[in-house]
Amino acid sequence: MVWLRRTTHYLFIVVVAVNSTLLTINAGDYIFYTDWAWTSFVVFSISQSTMLVVGAIYYMLFTGVPGTATYYATIMTIYTWVAKGAWFGLGYPMDFVLVPVWIPSAMLLDLSYWATRRNKHAAIIIGGTLVGLSLPIFNMINLLLVRDPLEMAFKYPRPTLPPYMTPIEPQVGKFYNSPVALGPGAGAVLSVPIAALGAKLNTWTYRWMA
Repeated sequence: MVWLRRTTHYLFIVVVAVNSTLLTINAGDYIFYTDWAWTSFVVFSISQSTMLVVGAIYYMLFTGVPGTATYYATIMTIYTWVAKGAWFGLGYPMDFVLVPVWIPSAMLLDLSYWATRRNKHAAIIIGGTLVGLSLPIFNMINLLLVRDPLEMAFKYPRPTLPPYMTPIEPQVGKFYNSPVALGPGAGAVLSVPIAALGAKLNTWTYRWMA
């Protein structure tokens, strides 16, 4: 049964990475699009960091090998770029679809696991916090490279976009309303319990395959 368990797990790494990419880029059904990613940066940050950390830590703890989280994020990135190319093939500009930056944050998760000598709890607390803090920052840089996100939003609207999701001009608020502050803050807080959930899922899967 050992070969069956290992084969199943390694297959899950690819299958779940692909499916979690679908869920991540469609969180709210519009997280994939530059307009909503820009105007709702806090929601974007939370969904990206939590979806990354739950799958990445699941497989990292299964293999016990630092680097698995980066491998997981790489699969997500490649798959999303393929989807981006598909939209480009349909006639949309390259700026219409935004590919989230997952890999650097996954590398930090791997680093926290490696630096603490494969300590699961340290990976959950330190790694989860690092993912939640870093991913919004990396994606803010990514968003800043987009030529004009609002122009893309209004020029190429999604046909099924409901009225309540219509792109709006970002409003300048106070610090506690700032997406740059709330994104990493909320991401860091929520990524830790979600990382713990990923670790627990690993235990449950082992029991199921036993």
